[in-house]
Amino acid sequence: MSKSKIRKRILKLRILNNIKNVQLNVKNIFNLLKKYKLKNKIIGGYYPVNFEIDDLHILRELERSKIKISLPVINEKNGMNFYLWSFHEILSLNRFGIPEPTKGKIVYPDIILVPLVAFDKKLYRLGYGGGFYDRYIEKLSKKKKFLTIGLALSSQKVSKLPNNKHDKKLDIIVTEKYILK
Repeated sequence: MSKSKIRKRILKLRILNNIKNVQLNVKNIFNLLKKYKLKNKIIGGYYPVNFEIDDLHILRELERSKIKISLPVINEKNGMNFYLWSFHEILSLNRFGIPEPTKGKIVYPDIILVPLVAFDKKLYRLGYGGGFYDRYIEKLSKKKKFLTIGLALSSQKVSKLPNNKHDKKLDIIVTEKYILK
């Protein structure tokens, strides 16, 4: 099945399964993150849209624990950077209608929480088709070591995703039912 057909099918399914804004168990995610010694680390999150798994409660708890958090900002050249952010700061809508920081400092996260449309057992992800995360992961991999954690509903898993040399595997995928490594 093509990426576009998988995307269309799983997006419909995600709406049905996440109509009540399913939240992942914060305790499980913190236990996972603790293994990576969060002190002095920067966590990259995302602002959930289109029935994506809501990571804002995770980011809020991280910020309460004095961990630096950041959100992505899309630039004019369809690139993406992460900017330090706090829940006390205003966000503005980008051209896709996604809230993002309006000002701040570009940072390079140590751990990135990644939204996704679909995933498979080999930890490949399917996004919306713009390649923003794949390009960012490639760019960041040339600067430092970091961890990618996809957040999804278990119903977003497919048997196999078509992939090419530009598609980046994630390190971990966390669902409401299990953690895939």
